[in-house]
Amino acid sequence: MQKSPFADPNAGPAPKLPETPSQTAGPYVHIGLAPHAAGCGFDQSTLGEKIVPATAEGTRIQIDGTIFDGAGDPVRDALIEVWHADPEGIYHTTPQTTTKQRYGWGRVVTDFETGSWQVKTIKPGPCPDPIGTPIAPHINLWIVARGINLGLHTRLYFDDETQANTADQTLLRIPDLDQRNTLLARYRGGAGTVSDPRRYRFDIHLQGAAETVFFDV
Repeated sequence: MQKSPFADPNAGPAPKLPETPSQTAGPYVHIGLAPHAAGCGFDQSTLGEKIVPATAEGTRIQIDGTIFDGAGDPVRDALIEVWHADPEGIYHTTPQTTTKQRYGWGRVVTDFETGSWQVKTIKPGPCPDPIGTPIAPHINLWIVARGINLGLHTRLYFDDETQANTADQTLLRIPDLDQRNTLLARYRGGAGTVSDPRRYRFDIHLQGAAETVFFDV
């Protein structure tokens, strides 16, 4: 029986393995990640429906938007994962943080008829990067849909955080102001309470002249 070259230290370099081909999200993304949208009837509470606890303190916000393809048509079957810090700029990644409830992560899906989506949460605060440089308040977004080979990563900043945005190193690395503006959610009014959240508009363009800036993560 021939010995496998992977098990023999004297066999020389192992042959290079081919890359596994990418796959689109396919028609099953909602069944696996958002079964309530697919009509599967699974429990919602563990699948990202609630981004923050009902008792969370801070400025309440509501973000509305639409995802558009390269032809300008709404993408009606997309799923968006969101992740953000709390108002103090802390990411809640373990039970040892200030709350034992999951905070700042969730999933939303686009409306199957209109392609519109909505996020209701608490406005995040600025947080430092690994070397201590302040990052402007933002929400991380991950987008999947049929036809997208790899999930798309981007950020949503707030246009009413002018001073913080001016110092944000990620935004500053985008020299073209029109491209930089594709990451800004536009304030539309609201006081920031449960009954009257601060409302923002953030559309995502997958291709075209107004293409949103995506990150190579």
